[in-house]
Amino acid sequence: MKKVHVIKHPLVQHKLTLLRMKETGTGEFRNLMREIGTLLGYEITRSMPLRHTEIETALGHRMKAPILEKNKSALIPVLRAGNGLLDGLLVLLPTAKVGHIGLYRDVQTNTVVEYYFKIPSDIRTRHAIVLDPLLATGNSAVAAVSRLKELRPKSIEFLCILAAPEGIEFFHEHHPDVNVYTAAIDEKLDKKKYIVPGLGDAGDRLYGTH
Repeated sequence: MKKVHVIKHPLVQHKLTLLRMKETGTGEFRNLMREIGTLLGYEITRSMPLRHTEIETALGHRMKAPILEKNKSALIPVLRAGNGLLDGLLVLLPTAKVGHIGLYRDVQTNTVVEYYFKIPSDIRTRHAIVLDPLLATGNSAVAAVSRLKELRPKSIEFLCILAAPEGIEFFHEHHPDVNVYTAAIDEKLDKKKYIVPGLGDAGDRLYGTH
């Protein structure tokens, strides 16, 4: 899968195991998600452009040194669970602008309903990173990216902690141009559309509402 990047760094995999564990409490789960967000953020920002600028070091030497181009990122968490990854990315990209997309599944029609959409006004000049811990069925991810594409950001990438094969397939049927970054691809979805072995409902575990 050319557009899927599985981050197998030992720290990522260790923290993912702790996230999966049933006995991991709300506070620890929240901290782990933030830390994984930072670690995954290193990978998704790997191709950020650099330029060279002349500086003077603390020893008085002048040199040409690499520095990031002006940060033109936009972090877009999908509410509510996507907020669990946001702070981890902001550690790396403190000047990034932040938007939010609120979605829920209508159990009667089994469709995704948007209830909130607030995106930076200059999104066309920015590289958007959509944040959602789980790519399960892919319905919410597809809806979020489709809505975002209407505003034509410079690029879009999708960051999650866990993905199901079914979700990846469905997502790329609709958005074959969007890279997916994840810590693991699990076995499958169960009858209730949960990722298995998975880590449970990320939003409920993040906020203690399970």
